[in-house]
Amino acid sequence: MNPTSATDDPMTDFTARDLDLDGDELTVWTSGSGPAVVLLPEMPGISPDVLRFGRWIRDAGLAVYLPSLFGVDGAYPQADTGTAIMKRACVSREFHAFAGGGTSPIATTLRALARLAHAECGGPGVGAVGLCFTGNFALTMMLDDSVVAAVVNHPSLPLDDPGGLELSEANGRALRRRLDADDLRVIGYRFDTDRWCTAARFAAYAELLGDRFDGRVLPGSSANPSPPPFFADVVGTPHSVVTAHLVDEAGHPTIRARAEIVDYLTAALLVDSETFAEEHG
Repeated sequence: MNPTSATDDPMTDFTARDLDLDGDELTVWTSGSGPAVVLLPEMPGISPDVLRFGRWIRDAGLAVYLPSLFGVDGAYPQADTGTAIMKRACVSREFHAFAGGGTSPIATTLRALARLAHAECGGPGVGAVGLCFTGNFALTMMLDDSVVAAVVNHPSLPLDDPGGLELSEANGRALRRRLDADDLRVIGYRFDTDRWCTAARFAAYAELLGDRFDGRVLPGSSANPSPPPFFADVVGTPHSVVTAHLVDEAGHPTIRARAEIVDYLTAALLVDSETFAEEHG
């Protein structure tokens, strides 16, 4: 069914947990079993479309850890409330939304979450998936050895620099060293007509990470033409490849992107989990 119905999601198949992550308090919703994936919400919060994507990951045999970073959990994205949430996030000390700020402080808390998820779920490591406002956070989580797979979906920060990265120079160098040393790769997705995540941003990722970054681009014409109001009226451009702008039809480019992401995560976490168990059983 597409688009999703214009109602809130009750999240009854997720469990809310209030966690202490190295001194930072964070509510995290969890569901499923198996090696963990930290799925980060997109602006303006944990929407029904984000939850739908999380369920697809869960149903592939992975545990989903979904932190509440902004907005009202489970709420359908309306334009007015979503705009207010975005404005608050942009001035929050946890997020560096504009150029020159470097890596957002929230990344430290998210790395602590990844370590906890790995300790609880085992396996070779944790996957991280960022969306929109949180897109780049999945990459910076790889500064922790617990994170072995990262997906940067339509990363929008910094908002005022289309070719910029929400990342300090030192963190960028450390990430490249870590990816090379552990033979890891990162995948990313965007629409070719996206004004928030541009070709210049993907070029910056490629310059930093070389062939460790696999940036994949879908035609903007394939985006869901009837997304929720926040995306139609505020975002105003094809943007959210596997959530608000996904078209849930077999063979559709966005469904293929969803399948590629799930395959990437399961290949890193489930297949390697079997080898890990044999070697460490």
